[in-house]
Amino acid sequence: MISLGVANSIATLTLSRPPVNAISDALIVQFSAKLDEIGARGDCKVVHLRSDQKVFCAGADLTEVRRRFGSPAGDKETLDYVTHLQALFNRLEALPQVTLAEIGGAAMGGGFELALACDLRIIALDARVGLPEARLGLIPGGGGTQRLTRLCGRATAARLIFGAEVLDGAAAVALGLGQWSAARDVIAARAREIAEGIAALPAAALSAAKRCIAAAGCPGDAGYLAERDETRRLSANPETRERVTAFLAGQMR
Repeated sequence: MISLGVANSIATLTLSRPPVNAISDALIVQFSAKLDEIGARGDCKVVHLRSDQKVFCAGADLTEVRRRFGSPAGDKETLDYVTHLQALFNRLEALPQVTLAEIGGAAMGGGFELALACDLRIIALDARVGLPEARLGLIPGGGGTQRLTRLCGRATAARLIFGAEVLDGAAAVALGLGQWSAARDVIAARAREIAEGIAALPAAALSAAKRCIAAAGCPGDAGYLAERDETRRLSANPETRERVTAFLAGQMR
């Protein structure tokens, strides 16, 4: 269902659960195990999430949804599923590596919530993305209401969630839901280019910047304090000192 490949400091996670990469209980468990593998390696700067199917991820497994809704214990099973989904997406969001979602096809509901848990998103121009759960009398319970609001603001999140809107790649990027859009036939190459560019940078600086960006959502001056702490640590980092010395000597642009 999910394969992991590592090369040039990039861990590539490929969703491969035909036909639509539906998120089942088993996929959640396997995804978490792959994150364990990445964490145990210590040689990855970027996690690149992609799909080898026509869609990125269509959301919850409908067979399991049907079983839960028809079960006397369905309410508890649904709560358990959402709890596990939130835990997985929270873990993905908290990774020290920079995370990039390559959305080459549809990303709906939980599938788009998965992408929203990543730091960066590149979306195919003709891909369809959205959180349309309100059509079914539900909400985006895998963190979608929270991450979408933080990402693009309350007004836009309200428009998209209340209206159950589905957007193409260009419209999604225009509203701030992704950073890049690309034609479907070149999105894989463009995503690799982005991942390789980030992976060429120092790991310590990337993880420090990620922590500071996360602190921007904290109240008061926590973010500024984080910047000072990270700057102090980086100033003593051997790779940082080597790079700054080379830059000051005109050996690096």
